[in-house]
Amino acid sequence: MLQYTIRGENLEVTDSIREYVEKKVGKLERYFDTPPSSEVHVNLSVYNDEQTIEVTIPMKNLLLRAEEHNTDLYAAIDLVVDKLERQIRKHKTKVNRRFRQEGAPKYVFAELEKEAQQQTAEQDSDFDIEIVKTKRFDLKPMDSEEAALQMDMLGHNFYVFTNANTDETNIVYKRRDGRYGLIET
Repeated sequence: MLQYTIRGENLEVTDSIREYVEKKVGKLERYFDTPPSSEVHVNLSVYNDEQTIEVTIPMKNLLLRAEEHNTDLYAAIDLVVDKLERQIRKHKTKVNRRFRQEGAPKYVFAELEKEAQQQTAEQDSDFDIEIVKTKRFDLKPMDSEEAALQMDMLGHNFYVFTNANTDETNIVYKRRDGRYGLIET
């Protein structure tokens, strides 16, 4: 049985919300041979009348994570569970393909492969990742504040730069709450 850590930001997590989250996310257990050993982390938040739910399920060889925004919290919960289900099916399909290529028995994940084949063309397109553009540029040494200003001037959501203090590649990004974040490599 899955263990949950449910946290709310600008929102009180009521018993009905907790039960709904556990019921919906709990349906994902059918995809696991053994349930994840660690807790399922659920963050619920409200900013400017927009409900956000983030669900993270750490597993042995995989980290499942999905985030969804909606004006209705219950709709956001349903959407995030759908997203997680697609991720699980995608992963199991890849694992099944790998086993078939290595000559493993055909019955491994056979039922899940049938479900994956029955998905709509839209969901199939989620499986294909196509890189349509490549950019190359020199990284200018600067501090994180200057990088944030450069990012704002360009109108981007992130900016890659060389940190002048550490001489390492860093990324500054704009968070959904309007503040800034820094990723250090």
